[in-house]
Amino acid sequence: MAKTAVKPAGRRKRGAQTKMTLALFSMMLPGLIYLIINNYIPMAGLVIAFKRFNYGKGIWGSDWAGLSNFTYLFKTQDAKNIIRNTIGYNLTFILLGNVLAVAVAVMLNFMRGTLNKKIYQTVILVPYLISMVVVSYIVFGFLSQENGFLNKILVAMGKDPVSWYTISKYWPFILVFVNLWKGFGYSSILYYATVIGIDSSLYEAATVDGANRWKQVWHVTLPGLRGTIITMVLLSIGRMFYSDFGLFYQVPMRSGLISSVTDTIDVFVYKGLTQLNDVGRASAAGFLQSVLGFVLVLTANFIVRKIDEDNALF
Repeated sequence: MAKTAVKPAGRRKRGAQTKMTLALFSMMLPGLIYLIINNYIPMAGLVIAFKRFNYGKGIWGSDWAGLSNFTYLFKTQDAKNIIRNTIGYNLTFILLGNVLAVAVAVMLNFMRGTLNKKIYQTVILVPYLISMVVVSYIVFGFLSQENGFLNKILVAMGKDPVSWYTISKYWPFILVFVNLWKGFGYSSILYYATVIGIDSSLYEAATVDGANRWKQVWHVTLPGLRGTIITMVLLSIGRMFYSDFGLFYQVPMRSGLISSVTDTIDVFVYKGLTQLNDVGRASAAGFLQSVLGFVLVLTANFIVRKIDEDNALF
């Protein structure tokens, strides 16, 4: 009797588990289909990077070019310049962006009043939601030579207006400022979500020990944020050879006079694609960016794993 009673219960349990598995799989299926269609099937097009693409012959009928397309970025006169800009700007964005985001997250945590926190979170997140095309016209409203806000201030002070879109020395600072203004809100919200998850008893213990706000941040908040900071930095490193196309192409208003400090790999490839219509070289550049980013992530994660294995991505 005992055996005959156990078997139906076991079957019911397995049946419930099967139904739960099917339900979870059905929830996952739309996202999985999207990934396959949008991310994996197009990977077959990577073969274009190794061919002299001809529209008449198609992808598979075009002549094989081997690795010659990959030398495109390194043989041009501007190769050193665009690689320097791409890596230099990204390193600056990673360093200043994370420092600013962590600082804002810490200030939000110590801010009193739930309503005030919600208002500030909304305000700092708004720039992230604005299209880069709109941002470019906001910047133009400040920097326009004739009607720009900054030039009007300079004229009112008795100084000559500045032709911002023809002088390259200002643009590294302008681009860094615009990138920080637009992106720090989103990053700070991510860090803030980690900060509010830190055990409040740690702050209470620090207060009992006589720690002021700064010491609480240094000994409690920052150690609690370490894992999130490492993850964010590793993800950013994976995009080291990419750049925000809108930031470097739209915001400078495509001015050729300042291209020495605004052209990155993405902008250079786009200009080459529109001028030369060479799809093979453009595909090779994108493929190379992905491979280099993948190698950087593996290298950075290997270093993190050696130093602090618990906070490594894998």
